[in-house]
Amino acid sequence: MIDDFIINALLAGVALAMVAGPLGCVVVWRRMAYFGDTLAHSALLGVALAVSAQLMPILGVVFIGVVLAALLFWLEQRRELSADTILGILSHSALALGLIVFSIIQARVPGIDLMAYLFGDILAVNQTEIVWMYIGTIFILSVFAWLWRALISISVNEDMARTDGVNVSMVRFVFMLLLAMVIAAAIKVVGILLVTALLIIPAASARAFSSTPVQMVLLSGMMAVAAVVLGLGASFYQDLPAGPAIVVAAALGFFLTRITSARF
Repeated sequence: MIDDFIINALLAGVALAMVAGPLGCVVVWRRMAYFGDTLAHSALLGVALAVSAQLMPILGVVFIGVVLAALLFWLEQRRELSADTILGILSHSALALGLIVFSIIQARVPGIDLMAYLFGDILAVNQTEIVWMYIGTIFILSVFAWLWRALISISVNEDMARTDGVNVSMVRFVFMLLLAMVIAAAIKVVGILLVTALLIIPAASARAFSSTPVQMVLLSGMMAVAAVVLGLGASFYQDLPAGPAIVVAAALGFFLTRITSARF
């Protein structure tokens, strides 16, 4: 008989995969991998601030996501530095500041496990967190579906999208918020340092076998779910850390798709 904590972990992982796969496709199309990494690193600061204020971690992550998006927009407008340089500065600054805040609050808030936030602790997910994850999944996918045409349009050509009446700034900002929510949920599953991999790898794997955006989104979600199942299976039977095992399973799937697509 399968233990309850394994079932809870599986349910949580599937919920995350259902949103990470589709949103990861847009990240790949728009070459936003570095932004996703920056948002993930800054999430530690959001968690630290939320814990210190005795709030839900997701609130802190979304707040930092909003601040980061605003800073990125302001710095890009000045055109003094390239986008990747700006992201590098924001990413490492936020991560370092998050570690400092964590070191301060650990003394007065006992029981905080920094490693669990960095690498995930999916086996500790409870049923209440699962319910909230599925509510968040439904909300994120609903907003994603509402933005679908606009996201496709700006992924193809931002200038043409503006000509067609798409509010590019609004769409980008809302998508950044959705990414922040996904990262907030993913912290419990794969951790801050590995969450970007779960966004990018299934989408990159699906690209080799997709001829339309819809196919890529669906296939990416399926591959993300498969990575969760295989990673948790390896964790259960081989006593491996669950978060890294999920990411390694996704990476093996990517290399398998590369080999298969090259042969055919």
